[in-house]
Amino acid sequence: MMETIIRVENLVAAYQDNVVIGDVSFEVQRGEVFVIMGGSGCGKSTLLKHMIGLHRPVSGRVFIRGEDIHQATGAQRARIVRRFGVTYQSGALFGSMTLLENVRLPLEEFSNLPADAMDLIAEMKLKLVGLSGFADYMPSQLSGGMQKRAAIARAMALDPEILFLDEPSAGLDPITSAEIDALILSLVRSLGITFVIVSHELDSIYAVADRVIMLDRRSRGIIALGRPTDLRDDSDNPWVRQFFNREAAPGAQE
Repeated sequence: MMETIIRVENLVAAYQDNVVIGDVSFEVQRGEVFVIMGGSGCGKSTLLKHMIGLHRPVSGRVFIRGEDIHQATGAQRARIVRRFGVTYQSGALFGSMTLLENVRLPLEEFSNLPADAMDLIAEMKLKLVGLSGFADYMPSQLSGGMQKRAAIARAMALDPEILFLDEPSAGLDPITSAEIDALILSLVRSLGITFVIVSHELDSIYAVADRVIMLDRRSRGIIALGRPTDLRDDSDNPWVRQFFNREAAPGAQE
């Protein structure tokens, strides 16, 4: 039986008077890889920021495990936030800290564990993402793909149920991108983590996504929801088919 872990209801997002997302609703099921996709400027990252509570919607609600993240305060909000981890497109590692220090930072902020226990947990998280032996490296000493892995390790420091990833394959070569895809699938299988991923990389979407929503800048909403191969092959929306099949829009310059 499917279990809803995230529910977005009638969410409207705007910057000042500019509505970016208008009245979107969807659910994410526990243990699935759910991808938010669409063309440039359609509001993918904006939606993610509203889902994790960084931005407050004009209207609508975001429930995580049945609790409204935007209505919660104090201890309740802290409990909700502990349920998820986030990585950003750049990785956002602290350049003056080693990988071990980066990964143990959430433990320092949100736990009362002794230092040796925090070190052990941080080392375990680095091992989970294939970075065993790199604890004392600085971010600048790593490749882009390794930095993305380290960011995922840090996001998992507090054992969250959900990971939000913003463009995890951005700037990576195809082989490294495929390795990140394989890591995501491995974490789903081994830990049952639910992933919400912002991406426009079709190869990665086909490789990892159980379901996707496709946002559209013109309609300011969701124009497709389903399995990526189903949308590619069977959608009755020509823009959806063009996107999934990498086709130029009619009349586009060659």
